[in-house]
Amino acid sequence: MTVVRVVGHIDGIEPGSVLRRRRDVFDARLHGDLQRGISKLKDGDGALVSDAIVLNGGYLDDDDSWHEILYTGASPDADRDPQTKRLKVSQSWDYADNAALKLSYERGHPIRILRGHKGEDRYSPSEGYRYDGLYRITEARTGTSGMPGLAGEPISICQFVLERLPESDQELTTVERAIVELPGFSEVEKMPETRTIQVQRMVRDTAAARRIKDLYGGQCQTCGIQLVGANSRPYCEGAHLKPLAAPHKGPDVERNILCLCPNCHVRLDIGAISIGDDWSVIERVPPSGVRTTLPRLLMKKGHGLHQAYAAYQRDWWDSFERGRAAN
Repeated sequence: MTVVRVVGHIDGIEPGSVLRRRRDVFDARLHGDLQRGISKLKDGDGALVSDAIVLNGGYLDDDDSWHEILYTGASPDADRDPQTKRLKVSQSWDYADNAALKLSYERGHPIRILRGHKGEDRYSPSEGYRYDGLYRITEARTGTSGMPGLAGEPISICQFVLERLPESDQELTTVERAIVELPGFSEVEKMPETRTIQVQRMVRDTAAARRIKDLYGGQCQTCGIQLVGANSRPYCEGAHLKPLAAPHKGPDVERNILCLCPNCHVRLDIGAISIGDDWSVIERVPPSGVRTTLPRLLMKKGHGLHQAYAAYQRDWWDSFERGRAAN
């Protein structure tokens, strides 16, 4: 049976999905190579284009800031020092991987981004590979590597700037898909332009948030409460330390998500509680003067919460307190 690969979404695989091995990534049709960073396939006219990239600790000139990625193109293995990953010669736009990615840029094709556990630690999964949705290439240019060649000579590299597509252009989550399939949900409301308002923020239960909630079994990390409904199922919420919405534009990754009860979720969002560098729970505004939080955040192995996001949330609300004091 011939496996058909496509540019763009892979039906049934939502952003945030984690796969254990590169073989699993390949079998899911998310990436067409078991080792290389750039995936290629034939476009409608037979020309090779790129459909996906794996970020997993590649070149030293790469820069991953979640919403924007500076990505270095590829080189034959013989052109790189195996120990230092330093390029021995300049990269070429004629190299098949670089040419395919450049053609995708010229044709406006979206690129699937997968992050491996060896990538930027603020965004990478603790193990395996995570599909992080679609990005568009906004620039393809020739740059100079920050690492000179073996003899100190300048090395030219193929550089790509990628920008994450807005949430309305990403694949629907399981809950969102169920909503748009409800009777009475009109075709107009299914359009991307209205989906962000009509669906996406109605219920946002992403794959990353579900994994964190499952890890803690619904127990709130800041107060220890586990809310259980009449159906015997625990209820909790995935709370982002660095919010997803502007102006924050935080990433939807496990390292940025807490498992909280609804009350603590609201308290986090309004700055009533924060998390310290030592994972202490800081009560900025105790409710009615009664302490309801744990002294330290509940932490389970495999969560990988990153201190940078806790620091961001503290600094954000510290700025409000400084502003009030100044006035």
